[in-house]
Amino acid sequence: MTGVARARFPDLLAAEWIKVRSLRSTPWILAAVTLTVLTTAALAAWSDHQDLPRLGARARREHVFALGDAFPAEGYLTLMLAAGSVGAIVVVSEYGSGLIRTTTAAVPARRAVMLAKAAVTAGLWAGVGAVCALGSFAVSQAILSDGGAAARFTEPASLRAVAASALLAPVCALVGFGLGVLLRHGATTMVATAFVLLMLPLFLGGDRPWTERARHMMVQHAWQRLVTLYGWGPDAYGGATVAGAWAVFAAWPLVAVALALVVVGRRDV
Repeated sequence: MTGVARARFPDLLAAEWIKVRSLRSTPWILAAVTLTVLTTAALAAWSDHQDLPRLGARARREHVFALGDAFPAEGYLTLMLAAGSVGAIVVVSEYGSGLIRTTTAAVPARRAVMLAKAAVTAGLWAGVGAVCALGSFAVSQAILSDGGAAARFTEPASLRAVAASALLAPVCALVGFGLGVLLRHGATTMVATAFVLLMLPLFLGGDRPWTERARHMMVQHAWQRLVTLYGWGPDAYGGATVAGAWAVFAAWPLVAVALALVVVGRRDV
């Protein structure tokens, strides 16, 4: 009697990559969000470029706006929404179609399957995030360079901003992934993902100590802290620190994936 070989983790990664790649919406979403990020960066840089003749040489050298132009909120909020949504779709689409039953029948190790899904999702969006971050930085600084206002890539603030903007996409994708496993319903998951990533920080806009602390724990606020080039006084950035912002970036995806692994082992498919 011939035994059936157990699926290895690389096999699961390959299978999940095929599933993600086969979604018709995936390449269109990736192309659209990348174009949006690069376009908003170019427009922001061009707007400031038009104002450069009115600035003195010192203001140009300080270029406090250069990284703001490279990583405009409009483009990167769009990236957050797209990454979170696609991260959720990776799970929700399989539950909705019933394919998850076939998957778990073929590979009973549910946690291994979910880890493979999370790894593929994170890898895909890490690539997209890197393209967006490097591209938006290059485009914006090329526009500002002839006015002497461009930030150099090798500056610590620039490296930190590029790294944070590249990692923003996989962080949000894994948050969406975790919510998809928890909720397993398409519309509900999309709304929850948009609310957690984009809307919840708006509800924490007060100046009370607890709202400020809670706001610092939001992904959106952590990203803004990491890409910001300037701040004044002892309470600059509302007391948010760079180390704290990196901790937020690490905590959200780790908690989301951990909860997903706990839930998937205790629920029926």
